[in-house]
Amino acid sequence: MASLSVKPGQRFTLPDWKNNSLLISADAEQQRYNSHHIRQEGRVLRNDTGNQAKWDEHNSRTQLKDRITTVDNWREALAKCLTDLDLEIEALGKVKEAAENAIQAKNLCLDVAIECLTFRESRRDIDVVRDPVEEELHKEVKVIEKTKKELQQRVDDAFRQLCLLKEARQQLSCDHRHKVEALELDRQCVSFNPTSGNISFKVNPTRIPDGTTALSEWELNSRCNKERAEAEMRASVDLRGAITLAIAQTNNELDAQRIATEFALRKRMRDMEAALSELRWQEKNTLEEIAEMEEEIRQLEEDIKKRTLDLKVAHTRLETRTYRPHIELCRDQAQFGLTDEVQQLEGMIRALQQKRTESQ
Repeated sequence: MASLSVKPGQRFTLPDWKNNSLLISADAEQQRYNSHHIRQEGRVLRNDTGNQAKWDEHNSRTQLKDRITTVDNWREALAKCLTDLDLEIEALGKVKEAAENAIQAKNLCLDVAIECLTFRESRRDIDVVRDPVEEELHKEVKVIEKTKKELQQRVDDAFRQLCLLKEARQQLSCDHRHKVEALELDRQCVSFNPTSGNISFKVNPTRIPDGTTALSEWELNSRCNKERAEAEMRASVDLRGAITLAIAQTNNELDAQRIATEFALRKRMRDMEAALSELRWQEKNTLEEIAEMEEEIRQLEEDIKKRTLDLKVAHTRLETRTYRPHIELCRDQAQFGLTDEVQQLEGMIRALQQKRTESQ
């Protein structure tokens, strides 16, 4: 005969079963409520985080673009300043070269002045005088040496200014190059988006790298570099004007002294030509006088010869009359006349001989 099989264990009452069902239902409802609440909060959070992420990304992109604009403006300003610097360096170099050429030209003028002084040392005797020409030549040498010294000082100033300009350009070029690199990096950052293939997590990306500067310090550095370059360019412009003025002034001084020297030379040449003309005239007259004197001496000698012959005749007559016989040897008028003639002729001969001696 079959027996009733009873499952071992606790048996619950119907109220327990109903209560259990109610608890399960209540728990399910609570879990659904919690799930719904969490879903609502998640949706709100997703919306908030999505909006915040979009806004943050938009804000970051806008700030990057603003930064790119700021850096690009500085880059353009520095590029223009670099161009102006290059032009000023070239202009100052040309002015410096012009000053050096002016010094070389002054060297040639100095050589000419010294050569003139050396040539004038070849003068002889009374012509070795310290005349206005020599004084003007010495003044010209002093003026040339003074202008050379002044121009050399300007050349040295230009060299130092070129060094300062190149130093400022080097700093400006370095700053410009860094800004170009920064622009490339910031533009690359702007181009990044969630679909970019080269994005990834980085180790501690929010760290502050060594050498990081404040925005005010960055702007101050760029402004200082630009202002220094502009100040050096202004100084260079002033120096170029001073060098150009110095070249013109030294040329004017040298031209004025050259004109004074040439005037003194021309005046001295006129004096020398006048003196030479006078000497030639005197020489001509003297030669003529010598010729006339020689002719006069010749005539004196001829007259002496004639008077000597006349004296011989008179002597012979007197001597011949001494041979008159006896009473005929008397001192008659002829005797007195011959004696007077002899005395007169002897006096004439002495006078002629004395005059000949004076003429020789």
